[in-house]
Amino acid sequence: MFSRRKRRHGSWRTVSVVASGMAVVSSSLAQVSTRSPSTIVAVTGTDPAHLNSAITTAGGVHTIAGSLYDGLVELDSAGRPLPGLAERWDVKDGGRTYVFHLRRDVVWHDGIRFTSRDVTYTFTEMLLKYSARAKAGLEPALSGIDAPDDTTVIFRFKAPYAPLLKRLTVDETPILPRHLYEGTDPLTNPHNASPVGTGPYRFVEWVRGDRIVFARNPRYFIKGRARIDRVVWRILPNVTAQTIALERGEVDYLGGVEGSQLARLRAAPAVRLARHPAGAGGGWCVNTLVPNLHRHPLDDARVRRALSLSIDRAFLASRLYQGTASPARGPFHTALGATDRVAAPLAFDSARADSLFAAAGIVRRAGGSRLQLRFSYGTPGFEALAETLRDQFARAGVELVLDPMDFNAAVEKVYIKQDFDLGVASYCNGADPDIGVKRVYDSRNILPIPFGNGAAYRNPVVDSLFDLAAATLDPARRKQLYGRLQRILLDDVPYLWLVETDGLRAWRAEVRGLRIWSGHTFDEATIVAH
Repeated sequence: MFSRRKRRHGSWRTVSVVASGMAVVSSSLAQVSTRSPSTIVAVTGTDPAHLNSAITTAGGVHTIAGSLYDGLVELDSAGRPLPGLAERWDVKDGGRTYVFHLRRDVVWHDGIRFTSRDVTYTFTEMLLKYSARAKAGLEPALSGIDAPDDTTVIFRFKAPYAPLLKRLTVDETPILPRHLYEGTDPLTNPHNASPVGTGPYRFVEWVRGDRIVFARNPRYFIKGRARIDRVVWRILPNVTAQTIALERGEVDYLGGVEGSQLARLRAAPAVRLARHPAGAGGGWCVNTLVPNLHRHPLDDARVRRALSLSIDRAFLASRLYQGTASPARGPFHTALGATDRVAAPLAFDSARADSLFAAAGIVRRAGGSRLQLRFSYGTPGFEALAETLRDQFARAGVELVLDPMDFNAAVEKVYIKQDFDLGVASYCNGADPDIGVKRVYDSRNILPIPFGNGAAYRNPVVDSLFDLAAATLDPARRKQLYGRLQRILLDDVPYLWLVETDGLRAWRAEVRGLRIWSGHTFDEATIVAH
């Protein structure tokens, strides 16, 4: 049962109660205060395939599941590491060895004690096998992970590894319970749909297509952190419906705002907006077309350059994204500050595109078309982009056949089955290039893993430069290496970078204390009644 009672002024507030053993949300804003039981209702546009964020980098999974789990460390709003499951750590051997000392007061939601074996199991059997970001960055660099006792974990690297602490957050490397997964297939384990974590909130129920409900974890190891009694994720695919629900107070928080809704939300007096590109799923995202380099003529760099030159990114940013994005400059989000020089916005040049198509032998046929490509994309979210790109490519003689499908089905088709011409992804760079950028271009990541190297791009120089940058502790030298990498990738054009997106969040004014940079978004939140 999922019921509401209307409050004054035509909007809604939900407060959790229990009736007949079922989770129910009801009551009015007048009953809500910082001292009373309270619920935050958040919105997700898609029903996730599962809630095991250690086996995927899908932003939708991480955004919802972040409250269930913990990482060894947390990052503050400035990106500085703080204790998480690890209360302290030592860096030894010039950055080759990291020793983490774990908290002794942590238990899983089912009451079992958390130990170092949960950490080693999660890394070896989940993250290093199925998480595209963790696998690409850590697997080539690691010598091993040891657990000499229940409260100590040691990471050993072949060379100094600079980005480790930024990688060990709940957003990147959540820790899952060994006792519930060992001896099973992590991809199909039933606890992916009824998760057990150590986080500030615990799983209550999941009604497919409607809602996912969490309750406050009374035994959370950071006392006083989880202040809201219940978090309800409503599944609302339509972005206009999301905005209306926020305006009316039917929901409290939108983790992403589309450009078409921005002006309306800015004008809503009871709504607050903020940009923060970090958070669950990585942050600093670049919306990107994924060409299948196994298929001709996409295996020809001249064709990919011609396609790139046929895209009017300024139009996409200003008209389609309406102030929530800027034209892409390449594989590195500009705000990440990763390279020693900032590339210019990628060019839109029809004449150069025609010349490159001709050089590759892709000529216009009768009727003006020279090439047909099938564009496989997930809904909701990419419909308007697909239609706009179809129009832009048509002017270049490229017929883009739209192939819309459910988001999870699109991930399966592009990354698992690899049966596509063009796909699309929002590749989030993360807190460091080794976390979010490397996984897209590393040839060792050409695997049936969601959001890895879906294009199947191979360049041994690129692989070695990424490895060298990760082993370089000097920030200036790292920027030089990433600058060189960017120049190589801009020349090879293994992907078609579209726009750099902003992390724009919206929430009701009466909700205070949101940690919008973290997967633990709600764990310091309070609700203040009018």
